[in-house]
Amino acid sequence: MTWPPSFLQPERLWILLVVPLLVAAYIYLVRRKKKTGMRFTNTAILSRVVPKQSQWRRHLAVGLSLAALLALSLAWARPNGIEMVPRERATIVLVIDTSRSMAATDVQPTRLDAAKTAAQTFVKALPEQYNVAVVSLSGNPAVVLPPTTDRTQVQQAITSLKLADSTAIGESIYTALNALQLAPKGTDSSTAPGAIVLLSDGQNTAGRAPAQATAEAKKEGVPIYTIAYGTENGYVDLDGTRERVPPDTELLATIAQGSGGQSFSAENLEQLNKVYNNIRSEVGYTPTKKETTALWAGYGLAFAVVAALAAVSLGARWP
Repeated sequence: MTWPPSFLQPERLWILLVVPLLVAAYIYLVRRKKKTGMRFTNTAILSRVVPKQSQWRRHLAVGLSLAALLALSLAWARPNGIEMVPRERATIVLVIDTSRSMAATDVQPTRLDAAKTAAQTFVKALPEQYNVAVVSLSGNPAVVLPPTTDRTQVQQAITSLKLADSTAIGESIYTALNALQLAPKGTDSSTAPGAIVLLSDGQNTAGRAPAQATAEAKKEGVPIYTIAYGTENGYVDLDGTRERVPPDTELLATIAQGSGGQSFSAENLEQLNKVYNNIRSEVGYTPTKKETTALWAGYGLAFAVVAALAAVSLGARWP
């Protein structure tokens, strides 16, 4: 349930004006009663004439009654909430960095091997009707497997990923967008919603600018969920030279934000699995407006029942 809710008949909210008027009237009556009580100097006689009532129970009864009126007024205006509804169809493109930096061992046994394990676990947990494609991210990104519901093929495609030179993040996004176009149509010839899950451990070193590719993804309505993978202390030995290979978290966050997705970071396999779980929750559900009149009416009824019990307790004489 979202707050504040939207309403199908907002013109009915005028009735809420009654609530502050009733509050003001109640405060006025309480103060007036106090002034009237001050006329009696003999409190012993007053207690015999007017039975003593619990002040907090009286205030509670009035407050709950007003809460019931408020909830029922909102229900009368037919509020709308947001409910996360499972997607029936979707196409997920897994973009996995295969550049030389993925040979770093700061994530055991290597970044690439751990990334493969987490990606395979992620795919197994996706709904069976979802299409999954696999794209390798290197200096020459390629569609390793076009969208398919065959999980065996997806697992094999992930396993087959090999190290390659350079990191072309922008080009990999374009390749992923092209892979989405290969997804099979539905029975009504419609295209399933698509999303890109991009894992990278380095900086863009080749190809078109990531900002340009991000804008294209935004234009096509495809969110990109990025994972900045690895630690700041990661390194690889290339041609006898040791090079540090920290992930470019700022770039990946910019890509996610610019496309309407979310950015994550993972420094080990456990964190990576958690990230994939979060992403699965995001891509597996879609926010849908749903009328919540019955819910608010239920709140109103609950407040009214408790208010009635509080009011009865004020006049009841207990042995």
